[in-house]
Amino acid sequence: MNPSTNLLDEALGLMAAGYAGGALARGRVVLVEDCVETSGAFVLHHLVKRALSPEHGGSVLFLALSHPFSHYDRILRKQGCNLSMHRQQNRFHFIDLLKMEFPDEAQKNGIEDGFVELYSKILRAVEVKSSGDDRRAHISIMIDDLSILEIAAHGSMDHVLDFLHYCFTLTSEQDCSLVILNHEDVYLEMESPRLLSHLIYPADFIIKVEPLVTGISADVHGQLTILKKGVFNDGQYTDRASNFHIQVKENGVELFFPGSRR
Repeated sequence: MNPSTNLLDEALGLMAAGYAGGALARGRVVLVEDCVETSGAFVLHHLVKRALSPEHGGSVLFLALSHPFSHYDRILRKQGCNLSMHRQQNRFHFIDLLKMEFPDEAQKNGIEDGFVELYSKILRAVEVKSSGDDRRAHISIMIDDLSILEIAAHGSMDHVLDFLHYCFTLTSEQDCSLVILNHEDVYLEMESPRLLSHLIYPADFIIKVEPLVTGISADVHGQLTILKKGVFNDGQYTDRASNFHIQVKENGVELFFPGSRR
């Protein structure tokens, strides 16, 4: 395993189980915020690989709004994870929302009905896994990416927030973990605080991927900050933050501490 990968795993508590195949704990919510200039998709790719690792034996329900299945399959293959195989084994469930566009609100609550249908698909998949022979296996729900979902819903923020609320309930009622990627810089200033307040409150981890203030260098392509909320320390709950620099490579992203390279 790439030693830099351990930095991300340790910050997310994936090594707590004591073996390399650790995955997100049940009921965890992870919010990944990136921008057009610096993508945070590599975090989703890493968590998919972790969830599907043989040691963990979990399953992933992936809502894709950014790319088709072939895109994720190609990237994960470079990292040693065969999504096509996991899909055939019913461990990787891919819901292609790339071409999804809800009916206009004027068409008898078309947007609301579209979200109800989408959530029903998610719930059915979760319930099937929960009632099967591998019902004790952990289910991870991942959304890539939330900003496009709002566009598909004709900018209906209220319906998006309602949909997210129901997804959040699955983390407590079905012990699913939930990972959401969101392009923070696509929203108007008046919209961003409202959405972020609904995302940040239930999140256990907030991962922020940003470009360097000084610009891209040969060895550093951006920075990643992981905020772990509600860490119990000295009799009180505090937030704990970890900061890394990132270098994008052909088969993944390497993480390292700021100032550790010269």
